[in-house]
Amino acid sequence: MEKKELRIGLIGYQFMGKAHSHAYRDIPFFFDVEAKPVLKVVCGRNEEAVQQAAEKMGFESYETDWRKVVERDDIDIIDIVTPNNTHAEIAIAAAKAGKHVITEKPLAMNLDEAQRMHAAVTENNVIHMVCHNYRYVPAVQLAKQLVASGKLGEIYHFRARYLQDFIMSPSFPLTWRLDQKVSGSGALGDIAAHSLDIARFLVGEITEVVATAKTFIKERPIGSMTGGLSAKVSEGKMAPVTVDDATAIIAKFENGALGTFEATRFAGGNRNRNEFEINGEHGSVRWNMENMNQLEVYFAHDEEGLQGFRTIDVTEAGHPYVGSYWAAGHMIGYEHTFIHLLYEFLQGIARGEQPKPDFADGLRNQAVLTAVEQSIQQQRWVNVEELLVKS
Repeated sequence: MEKKELRIGLIGYQFMGKAHSHAYRDIPFFFDVEAKPVLKVVCGRNEEAVQQAAEKMGFESYETDWRKVVERDDIDIIDIVTPNNTHAEIAIAAAKAGKHVITEKPLAMNLDEAQRMHAAVTENNVIHMVCHNYRYVPAVQLAKQLVASGKLGEIYHFRARYLQDFIMSPSFPLTWRLDQKVSGSGALGDIAAHSLDIARFLVGEITEVVATAKTFIKERPIGSMTGGLSAKVSEGKMAPVTVDDATAIIAKFENGALGTFEATRFAGGNRNRNEFEINGEHGSVRWNMENMNQLEVYFAHDEEGLQGFRTIDVTEAGHPYVGSYWAAGHMIGYEHTFIHLLYEFLQGIARGEQPKPDFADGLRNQAVLTAVEQSIQQQRWVNVEELLVKS
């Protein structure tokens, strides 16, 4: 039988647009998906650029107004890869139009937007996801299995560092990522959001936080992103940076574990060092995105004299997802995290089952981000649950 088609409307076409488009095209090659993804339309404000993107990425058509995409009868999925300040309006409109919705992280600009987005997708009974793609690294999935199975015992510590350096030069322009009105926050929402999601995924809910933040370069020339994490100066005029360059967080987990988080875009030499370590009563695991196929594992019950971290190459057929690719020892990359996440999204739609992380996860993550922001402003511990009750 011919498979059902799921017709995709992609809103945005740059860095994450490329990642999502590539994943949709590769999913049927590696996985037996129950519904075929069809790249129907891509949308962007610059007509010349979005037309080029449509041709390059394999979309049938393009639009310059996202509302027209949402209104089209030949679209099943709205995939949102635009700057953060547009997520809520597009997602809510898409849900009301009966479209399934996936959006890049963070879910929203604030807790109120996140709650309205969650309400829209649940009230309209559509499948929804937030693109926290690092959950879908096979090594992270293996870490989840080890924690969930109890092999590490009671969890004591979760520590994460997400280190980048792409904005360290004072000449790097002020783009949307450095403008609070568009991004909501800086390192906090851009990269700490990933670490907080991984922490929730692996260890459990965060209940309280205390945090501090720093903006090192206060003013930059105005510019725009040009793809990936590159940017160019568009005019000589200077403007103030209105987001954090670095954030440090201490967190308490519902299960009693203690968490520490560092997120900075001023760590020279670290291009994308997204790493975590978990310590439990019977063992530990640690992982670093710059060696994404490896998971380091320690078990306290190993024979005395042979104890220590061992490195697992997460490339065996029995490891999560990688059995669909190459022979053991043949590595996969960053792009495969999107393949895995979007595969689960398509399968969820085909089966009528809600995959994770969903808008409920995005809402919870947004509550933690809000608690961090309040802690920085008020210089005190902030309770996440109280924020959710009050809002």
